[in-house]
Amino acid sequence: MALSLLTQPVLPAWVDYNGHMNDAAYALLFSHGVEALMAHIGLDESGRHAHDRTIYTLETHLCYLQQVREGAQVRCEVLLLEADAKRLHVFFNLIGEHEQEILATSEQMLMGIDTRTDRPAAFPDEVLARIEQLPKPAHGDWPEQAGRRIGFRHRK
Repeated sequence: MALSLLTQPVLPAWVDYNGHMNDAAYALLFSHGVEALMAHIGLDESGRHAHDRTIYTLETHLCYLQQVREGAQVRCEVLLLEADAKRLHVFFNLIGEHEQEILATSEQMLMGIDTRTDRPAAFPDEVLARIEQLPKPAHGDWPEQAGRRIGFRHRK
């Protein structure tokens, strides 16, 4: 079971000329999800200052699965796919009002950064301990959109 990070309605400013949430708004919601994840693992504002660590996003892969209309209540949740001393490979779901309705996904590679040097650095032990407690996919239950690549399918 994924960790729920935030819940909020789709704001009017996020709706485009097609009457549904703009693609940039999905990215914004997932960015807010990363910030909520950082707070959860102890890298909120005070943690960033105490440890001289932050997180940078190295790569993101968004999948837009369903249209989302203004005012819809959405929830962002996360699973930890992999982690090492410096990196997190995470998978976010944007869930709609009808609980198991997945609206969009974002697979991300995140890097721990030393804020004094602006270089990759290991997470502090207490942050690593919190990372280890993040929910992971059940054995053999890797998210369908994880690990995908963009390209045309060529039929033989």
